[in-house]
This record gives sequence, structure tokens and C-alpha cells, in this order.
Amino acid sequence: MERRSRRKSGHDRRSVAGQAAASQPAKSPGAELWLFPSTAGLRRAVLRRVEATRQICCSSGRLAFLERGGAGVQVHQLFPGSDGLRTPKCIKLGKNMKIHSMDLGADHMLILSSDGKPFEYDNYSMKHLRFESILQEKKIIQITCGDYHSLALSKGGELFAWGQNLHGQLGIGRKFPSTTTPQIVEHLAGIPLAQISAGEAHSMALSMSGNIYSWGKNEFGQLGLDHTESKDSPSLIEALDNQKVEFLACGGSHTALLTQDGLLFTFGAGKHGQLGHNSKQNELRPCLVTELAGNRVTQIACGRWHTLAYVSDLGKVFSFGSGKEGQLGNGGTRDQLIPLPMKVSSNEDLKFESHTSEKELIMIAGENQSILLWIKKENSYVNLRRTILTLNEGTVKRWIADVETKRWQKIFSSPACLSGSFLRKKTMPVYSDLSKARTIFKELTQKDWITNTITTCLKDNLLKRLPFHSLYQEALEVFFLLPECPVMHNSNNWETIVVAFAKAVCKMSDQSLLVLEEYWATLQESTFSKLVQMFKTAIICQLYYWNENAEENGNVQALLEMLKKLHRVNQMKCLLPESIFQVDELLYRLDFFVEVCRRYLWKMTVDTLENVGCCVIFSHFPFIFNNLSKIKLLRTDTLVKIQVKKHKHYFRWAAVEEERESEFALLPMFTLTVRRNHLIEDVLNQLSQFENEDLRKELWVSFSGEIGYDFGGVKTEFFYCLFEEMTQPEYGLFMYPEGASCMWFPVKPKFEKKRYFFFGVLCGLSLFHCSVANLPFPLALFKKLLDQMPSLEDLKELSPDLGKNLQTILDDEGDNFEEVFYIHFNVHWDRNDTDLIPNGSNIIVNQTNKRDYVSKYIDYIFNDSVKVVYEEFRRGFYKICEEDIIKLFHPEELKDVIVGNTNYDWKTFEKNAHYKPEYDSSHPTIVMFWEAFYKLTLEEKKKFLVFLTGTDRIQMKDLKNMKITFCCPENWNERDPMRALTCFSVLFLPKYSTMERVEEALQVAINNNRGFG
Repeated sequence: MERRSRRKSGHDRRSVAGQAAASQPAKSPGAELWLFPSTAGLRRAVLRRVEATRQICCSSGRLAFLERGGAGVQVHQLFPGSDGLRTPKCIKLGKNMKIHSMDLGADHMLILSSDGKPFEYDNYSMKHLRFESILQEKKIIQITCGDYHSLALSKGGELFAWGQNLHGQLGIGRKFPSTTTPQIVEHLAGIPLAQISAGEAHSMALSMSGNIYSWGKNEFGQLGLDHTESKDSPSLIEALDNQKVEFLACGGSHTALLTQDGLLFTFGAGKHGQLGHNSKQNELRPCLVTELAGNRVTQIACGRWHTLAYVSDLGKVFSFGSGKEGQLGNGGTRDQLIPLPMKVSSNEDLKFESHTSEKELIMIAGENQSILLWIKKENSYVNLRRTILTLNEGTVKRWIADVETKRWQKIFSSPACLSGSFLRKKTMPVYSDLSKARTIFKELTQKDWITNTITTCLKDNLLKRLPFHSLYQEALEVFFLLPECPVMHNSNNWETIVVAFAKAVCKMSDQSLLVLEEYWATLQESTFSKLVQMFKTAIICQLYYWNENAEENGNVQALLEMLKKLHRVNQMKCLLPESIFQVDELLYRLDFFVEVCRRYLWKMTVDTLENVGCCVIFSHFPFIFNNLSKIKLLRTDTLVKIQVKKHKHYFRWAAVEEERESEFALLPMFTLTVRRNHLIEDVLNQLSQFENEDLRKELWVSFSGEIGYDFGGVKTEFFYCLFEEMTQPEYGLFMYPEGASCMWFPVKPKFEKKRYFFFGVLCGLSLFHCSVANLPFPLALFKKLLDQMPSLEDLKELSPDLGKNLQTILDDEGDNFEEVFYIHFNVHWDRNDTDLIPNGSNIIVNQTNKRDYVSKYIDYIFNDSVKVVYEEFRRGFYKICEEDIIKLFHPEELKDVIVGNTNYDWKTFEKNAHYKPEYDSSHPTIVMFWEAFYKLTLEEKKKFLVFLTGTDRIQMKDLKNMKITFCCPENWNERDPMRALTCFSVLFLPKYSTMERVEEALQVAINNNRGFG
């Protein structure tokens, strides 16, 4: 049964004449009527119209009847002491215009036409008050009146308010004390509303998901917010313990809520007992009316100071609150603090037939009046609760069948209607049924004309109305739904739709954005990946316009910000690998030189040369660039700095641009000539001469007695050989914990600290020149370079046994901890014993202080014990590398580009091979080569890589970008050995005719893989 509540309030004066006389049922052929209080004249007037009535409203001194069929409204003036009714005033709309519903305030009346147009009248003169055009352009589905303000809900889900605003009852802030122009209640934008109601000076709205929003006067707690401060914008009432509210009613200064399970909650003013809590106290939060808790309430209505509740299973109407005029139907004029059945006489309860009857009960509660109407269902009371437009199976079928298409198009123009179309039964943590939305969107977009229509609606309307400012999750549901729509992933819509969506998200407040990010974190990996790809692909499309104009750059900026937000969620939840966020196309589309120069042009006005660094896009969105891009930036940044210094106190773009190509080709150089048998000695001696110079230059290396400089192969082998010698345990520069494969700085180094400075310089040079070398540092080193604290997991990598022991200490919760472990606050590390705290050798570790012990242990190993030598290493490293750019890396990335990896994919290595004209993949020599290659052990294959490239390590994650090129020089024969051009990974392979000769030549190559000449 439809639940209805019509609270009609007005000036604080008595209503119809008469005292507490009990009403006897007045009957007509299809209805029965009860009035509390009742007078003969009033009963006759009402009864004459019952069968012809569509709706009844009553307020202080007024009784209004809407004729069946909606032809007109009759308004009766009621005067104290009068036993009858004067001639009513009649209101009719224009020709052929029917009336849907009406409502009464203290001094005004609202009438809603059947086609959704609202009309306002003055209660005294019945003069029509004209609206501004805003509501005439909308289809209104619900209206409600407070004493001096009005609300109207449109079919598209927009809520409008106008009238008095002294207490904030319009919900639009306090910018107007009153207004005759309807204003949109922006704070409820995007929320699919189901019902609205207004009290004396407070307002309420119920959403389709069962949330209640309140605003306005709150002197008695009638807003249900647990305080008495008035609110000038809607606030969400705290949820009612898993109870979904499906109807609400406002009294003068109190409010009643009816849940789906038939429970009644009330709050606000309780002076007359209108809350039903056996008390006259005010309630600041919704409280259950316990007297009715055992019964299922099916209807409620609120008067100014009284409340009615109908329990259909019992066939009884319960009343409570003010009985001053006899409106409670209890045979007297006393107030009632608990719900009691209304009576037809002093001893007989008023009782209706079972809810299975062919009739239904209508309850109207006015100022001090109660009206009960028992009427045939075929003569049913007007359905006051029209709903906003939503999609369902029926509408989808009609749309596909091209029926009423204009009407359904509005759903994709309204955030509230779209969100309301996909509400799930259980609302938390997400209100929308995304699976249902996905299915319906897919079904609709099977037809091109529907796809085009949806696209137009989104572009021209919905995206402009997105409630990015809302604080409420159910308003933000549209942000969850839109990415599920296929048109968002159409390549033709990147700029018009996806960019607009991204810009709306970027305008969100931190609180709203948190709601969105919490939702993203709940997505399955596949759905989250699809979302990332949507913005990533849009960025790639927008790159074609990069730097053309400010608007296009703004589009890219918004998309990058969107990807940044998703990346932040991914970091917390580890949904996708980091590489999924990388936009490799930027490496080819973005002019690194121009971007860095732009950065300098901007920074030069505010900073010194030493403080400027990388370009803005890298600074803010480092996650979209792969490691090679970051290294390229490092080199480009160095180039620009050289040119800035060259031009000294000014920075002329033209001058820099003129020298751009030559500068890239001919960076300032410094050279090293070294002997293989005295490699470390020669390197350190020569570096000492450059100690105070800027070493961010192109390094050229030659080995004595071998060929001169090349395009990288000699340099690669130089770093490979140098680091291989310097990291040997026998050399003694670093210590290796027992049973570990990682090295670390020693507590008591045998070399002077400057050697660690030069080792840092060499690591920086290796990175700067895109070389990799086997530097068996734990991840902790790269964390420290990025100012991140190493953890116990890092210690487990450096020293597995020690890390495992410390973890055991943390995990043990036994009562005999001290007896089992018997350890003190000291540490034995690198053949040294040290107290972790003063007098630590005498302080035992227990359950209380064990975490502090482990923390200090880790800090000692990674920080305190190596502070001097590590700082020298760090100083040397950052003498080469720009710290601002290095900090764009994650620790794992930094380790990867410096140390490389050995994740070999030999099949891909073979697949990527190139062949000069004299060879192809089916040539007998090539076939024999690969057969012989796969027979090699892993160590032999690595030696072959050293022979081919100068190193056995790779900077990328695999061998996909590592290629081998086969060629056979003219006049070579089987007696010639294999040779390699390491800088280009070219293998000169003679046309061997037997497998034995191939295997022999391969062994010679891998066992003599050092030297050029």
C-alpha cells in the first residue's frame, strides 16, 4: 500500500470549530470518513466530496479538495466557532490542463499540473504568483510546502527551493534571507531522490537508497543530526542500524521516519509527546518508537504537534502528541505520550478491515486535525510519489524498439537518474550494481544510433553536471558508473568525454576524492586495469597536440592527474605492476630538450642555477616514464646545465637551440686511458685529477695496447671489469655477511674514505652512460639514496640468517621470552661489538622493548655503523647524477638501471636476431650456431654476452630489446674466429660448415672475451 503523509501547518491558531467530539464514520457508497475533531457542518462538507476527491489537504484554517480527475481545487476557509463552511474558492488551471497534486503552507499553496508544471497561489487572495522560467522548463514530479518555503523535485532529479530562508531551510546557504526565484539545492546534486518533505522551517529529503538529508531550523533537534545548530545546506543523517528508510514525514518541529521493516523512528520537538517515547523531551537523533516495535507500521502522517501511525495487520491507527483540539481521537483533549489506538467512542477502538480488503486507508494530519478516509482502491487516492527517470528492463526494451526515446535520453543527461537506475539492494560499500550497469550498457550500445545518442547526452549534458563538489558517496556513484559505459572507451571520445570526466575528478575536494579512491581500491584487477588503460590511451591520443596550445596541454594535464590518482591507489593496494602506468610514447613524442629548457626559463627567475632541475612533467608524473626515459632526462638536464653555464648570466633560447644538435653529439668530454692489469690503480689516479671538476661529461675510455675509443662497447666492458675487481671480497672495499650474497659498507674500512667517494662517482658515471654492472648491493642502498628508511626485510636480504633471527624475536609471544633468548641491547656485526644504547650490554631484551631492540639493530647496520663511508659514496654518486631526477625513481627501478638484472629470455633473444643479407634464420651455419648456443651452460651463455656486448647484465626487464645481428664479412673462411662489435651487438660469424667448428669457435669466444684489437 502506498504510504502517504501530508503535514499541513500554518499560523499558530486553532483550526476548525468544535471540541473533542469523537467522530462517527460518515459513509458514502464507496468510502467511509472519520474526522478528529468533528463538526456537523464540516462532516457534511467533506462527505459530499469524498467520492469526487483525488486529494485532501488541511492546514491552519484551510481545507482543500482536489477534484477527482484533476479538474480543479476547492479551498475552504475554516473559522473558530463556526459550525459550517463558507463558499469555497475554486482554482482551475488553463484549458485542458489537469492537476496532479497540491500542498498547503501557512500563507501559500502549491499546485502541480499533470504535465509537471508548478503553480503557486497566495492563501488569502488565491492570487496566482508567477515563477521565473526555471521551473517552467522542468518537469516537476513532487512538491511540498513548509510554513513559508517550498520544495520541488524534477523528473531529472534536481531539487529546487524558494521562499523564506531565515533558518537555512532552502539548503542553498545564507546568501538570500528569502527568494521568490527557485534555486537548485546544489549539495544534493547527483543524488537520486525518492521523496521530499518540509516542516515549519526545516526540510528533509529521502534518497532512493534510503539515506536521509536534512537542513533548516534545528532548535529542537528536528534535523536528527545529534545537535541543535541550524544547517543552511543538507546534511546526511547517520544510518539507522542497517534499517532502510522508505518514507519520511515532517511535523511542525519534529520528524518521523518509516523503515522498510515497518519500524517507526521519531526525533525533534517532544513537548506534547509527539515523538511517542513516553516523554516530553526533545530527541536529537532518530529514536525507535518502542511501543510500536512489535507491529509493522505501514503508514505515517505528522501534524504540527501530533503523529499518526497505521498498523494494517491490526487494522488500527495509533496517535500520539498534542490532543488540544481532539485530533488524537482519544475522546478528550489531553496530550498522549505513547501511541494508542484512535477510538470511535470512549470504549471502542477504531478498527479497519484486514489489509487484504478491497479498500485502503488514507491518513491526513493537519495543524490540529486528523482525517481518515477508507476508500475503494479503484477510487484510489492520488499517487503523490512520482519517481525520477530511471532505466529498467522495460525502458531498455522500449528504447531498443525506438519507443519514447526522447524521454529515456534524459537518463543519460542526469547524474541522479543514471545513478538511480542501478541501485543495488544492499548498498554498502558501493550503492551501484556495476555488473547490472555493465550488462545494460553493453546491450544498449549494440545499436549505433543509441551509442551516438548516449555519447551526445554525456558530452552535452551529464558531464557538465557531474557533482564533483559533493561530499556524499551516493552522489559520486556516477563517477563509478561512467567508466563502465563503452562510449567512454571509444577512441573518438577521448577528448570530448574522457578529458571532461578527468577534469571533473581533478576538481574534487580531498574528501570526495577519498571516496572515489576507496572505491577504486575495491575493483578487481581486470576492471582496474581497464580504467587505467582508458586514461592512458587518452593521454597517447592527446600527445599529438602536445605543446600546441594551452587548452590541449590542459587536457593532457588533467589526464595525467587522473592517472596519478590511480597510481596512488595502485601503490597502496598493489593491484597492477608499475609498468602498466608507463606511457612509452612520451619517449618519442616529448621533446626532452625543450621541456628541460622550459623548466630553466621558468626557474631562472626565482632560483639559482644549483637549485633548478628536471622538467615539470617528470617532477609530477614520474611513474609514466620508463627507466630509459629517466636516464635520457638525466643526460638532457646535464646538457642544458652546460649550456646555461656557457651562456653565463643569461639564458637565450635561440643561442641554446642553435647549438642543440652539436651539443648532443659532442658533450664536453673527459678521457680515461687504463691498463687492464692495473685497472683500479689507473682509474683512481686519473679520477683524483678531476675530483674538483664537474664530471657530468661524456666519458671516453681506452685500454692501453688495444684499439681506441668506440661507440660504447669499450666503455661497457670498462665498467664491467672495474666493478668486478672492486667488489671482490678479497679486494676488501666492502664486507660480505656470512652466508650472504650481498655486500655492504664495512664498519672499519681498510681504505681511506675518499675511495668510497670515487666508487660513488663511478656508479654515477655508469648510470649516466646507461651501463650496468654487477654491484651486489641490497635494495637498502637504493632506498638510502632516495632518503627512504631500510627495513627488516632489507636486512633479510643483506643477511638472511640475522634477519630470520630478528623476525623470530618479534614473532615470539611466550612468557619465558627472556629465558629463551637471553639477549641484550648490543650487537655483533662485521667482527665488532657495540652497545645499541648506553650500557646496552647490561640491559636485557624482553617482550616490552624487543621492537625497539630490532629497530635499533637495523638502524645500526644500515645507518650508524657506516655513516662516514656511506656519506662519501653518496657524495660521489650525486656529483654525477642530478638528485632531483634520481628521486623520480623507485628504489627497485634505481637498482634495475644501475645493477641491471639477469632475467634472461634466450628464446626471445633468438627470435629478435637480425641477419645481414648473407644470412637468414634457416642458413645451416645459423642453425648450427643456435644449436651449439643452447648446449652452453648458463655461465657460458653469460660469458658469450660479455663477448658480444661487454657485459652479462641487462638494463631492461628482459631480452626483448636486446638484439644480436649476424653478418659474414667477405673473404672470411672457416679458419677465422668469431668476432664481435660490442657497441652494436654485431657478431661476425664465418660460414662454418660443421658443428664441431661452430662449437670450437664459440668456446674460443667465451673464454677469450676480454680485449679489443
